[in-house]
Amino acid sequence: MLVYRHRRYSSVMRPLRYSINVTLDGCCDHRAMIPDEDLHRNAVENLNQADALLLGRVTYEMMEAGWRQPAQAAARPGWMEPFGRTIDAAKKYVVSSTLDRVDWNAEILRGDLGLAVQRLKREPGKGLLVGGVKLPLALAELGLIDEYEFVVHPRLAGYGPTLFAGLSKHIDLKLVNRLEFGSGAVAMRYETRR
Repeated sequence: MLVYRHRRYSSVMRPLRYSINVTLDGCCDHRAMIPDEDLHRNAVENLNQADALLLGRVTYEMMEAGWRQPAQAAARPGWMEPFGRTIDAAKKYVVSSTLDRVDWNAEILRGDLGLAVQRLKREPGKGLLVGGVKLPLALAELGLIDEYEFVVHPRLAGYGPTLFAGLSKHIDLKLVNRLEFGSGAVAMRYETRR
């Protein structure tokens, strides 16, 4: 069982990057997003910049159900397949107190969340990538996220879940990159101000 403690940890080597799709009104439910080829290409680039993914149980199970190979390739456009192959092959760490075991190139992180993630960050490599809603909130509280990418879709969903609900303190960010997609979505990448 992982323990969430409100301590700040400093990054040493590998950066922890967070990427999420969100509507203009703050909804981050994947069913509210507008999938297109540019967005999937951006997601593949993010995956290629990471040595491993860090996922909570809900995100892990959702991604496994949708992308574990052999997936129903005929049920989706061909431009989605590079993302499917890349996420299928990626190393995954799953943060869960309810799962007994995982597979799909995954292992469960046990113990103190901050210490476990700090240990992963100290390993050599390109970086770690986290997605989802609840796990990133806990990681932000611990000061462990180095970069945030918000892919803002030109849509109003009218419902949640929303990002960082209940965050106990402000986190100041510095815009480092902005990318516009043909769909009207905009990816904004920020670094954490330390």
